[in-house]
Amino acid sequence: MLSRVADNLYWMSRYLERAEHTARLLDVNLHGVLDQTTEAAQRRWGRLLSSVHTDLPSSLSGDAYGITQAMTVDASNPASIVSCVTAARDNARQAWEQINSEMWEQINRLFLHVGRTSMDEIWLGEPHAFFTTVKEGAHLFQGITDGTMGHGEGWHFIRVGRAIERAAATATLIGAHFTTGATLEGEPLVHLEWVGLLKSCTAFEAYVKFNSASVTPESIAAFLLLNADFPRSVRFMAADIRSGLHAVGRATGGRGGRPERLAGRLQAALDYSQIDEIMGDDLHAFLTFIGQQCDQIHTAIYQTFLRYPVGTALASRGLGF
Repeated sequence: MLSRVADNLYWMSRYLERAEHTARLLDVNLHGVLDQTTEAAQRRWGRLLSSVHTDLPSSLSGDAYGITQAMTVDASNPASIVSCVTAARDNARQAWEQINSEMWEQINRLFLHVGRTSMDEIWLGEPHAFFTTVKEGAHLFQGITDGTMGHGEGWHFIRVGRAIERAAATATLIGAHFTTGATLEGEPLVHLEWVGLLKSCTAFEAYVKFNSASVTPESIAAFLLLNADFPRSVRFMAADIRSGLHAVGRATGGRGGRPERLAGRLQAALDYSQIDEIMGDDLHAFLTFIGQQCDQIHTAIYQTFLRYPVGTALASRGLGF
């Protein structure tokens, strides 16, 4: 496969995952602040912004409408939903020889829906319906891709892109919540904020099945980081990254050495870690390690498979980690 096409598929997947993640965070936060004090609401929005790596004017602090507009329909913000969906569609268009018509129709349908919806329609109508459409549009694209595209080299680049994006985003989101130092004792709104973290990862119902009704920071961190069966946990994604890179390396004549070794290091750290050790040592250091490993894997993919400087690729897209 041409490195250019592999690059397009990889970034198509990452951008679509990023749009879905942002839509989910905005949806959860808009519902979560309804019964909260102004201070609690500002804390929520601050966590959201710190978890999506975007710089917005300080005047928007705690401004639900302004933040939602900037993160949804502002085409000048490279982290907004409309920017990410547009970038995903542009990459899909450039990889037309690898994707099929069903995939193109779905991503184009999502692009058209996001592009023609104004902020007033979202805000005065039903924000939840809009964000649900974005989430379901991304999920449908993933399902169509898995069900209709051959599971060869191109499919594995899509898989790896999604897994790297999701692993890094989940680790960042966990770090944003634990930075507050909130506890659960005697503070019902804080309890709702921890539930909000689970819902932000589409993990609440799965978590309850694994942990009954007990909601504690340590058990939430353990589930989102170390659960081997939940498809949005960092551990699950690390296994997906390594498996995908192994398949790409095999398809390219065994050239996947360094990316696969880095992915194996990340997977081993998650497979053999225990949450009490992580929390006892330094949770934020562990989360930083995850982010750095994802960054290094990304760089190694470019150096090994895509054959041009990673800085050039990131600059052309305006987004890194």
